[in-house]
Amino acid sequence: MLRKLKRTNKFLVEPPAVATGDIAFNLIVFFLVCASIQPDSGHKQTIPRSETQNEKKENEPQNIEVQLTRTSVLINGATVAIPDLAGQLRSLFSGKTLPEDRIVVVKSQKDTPYRHWIDVTTRIEDAGGVITLQIEEERQVQLPNE
Repeated sequence: MLRKLKRTNKFLVEPPAVATGDIAFNLIVFFLVCASIQPDSGHKQTIPRSETQNEKKENEPQNIEVQLTRTSVLINGATVAIPDLAGQLRSLFSGKTLPEDRIVVVKSQKDTPYRHWIDVTTRIEDAGGVITLQIEEERQVQLPNE
């Protein structure tokens, strides 16, 4: 007599109970490693806030303007070699003890490389300058209807 075996289709398979502890441990280690990594913060600079002033004082000193292009640096419109930048700024800062007297307005073109900008701003800070950025703003002016 032949006996027929009853076939059972069991598709749901439970993972062993021991594996859940291993998975939980691996997840904890993964999140601890990811949480301990600090992102790069770049070059730290103290940039003053912009203030709107309607009236300028007559005896207010003129700020130094540094313009950056892709390949050159200009101080108040005169081209300066990068190694001479700090020396030129120190001579312009001579006799100025207050930080607001040593403000340097940095203007850069859109195609200025980041490393060039960082190099110049670091030299400005080393010379004792306080960096401020000039950002072009778009404004809409409405004229009264006539």
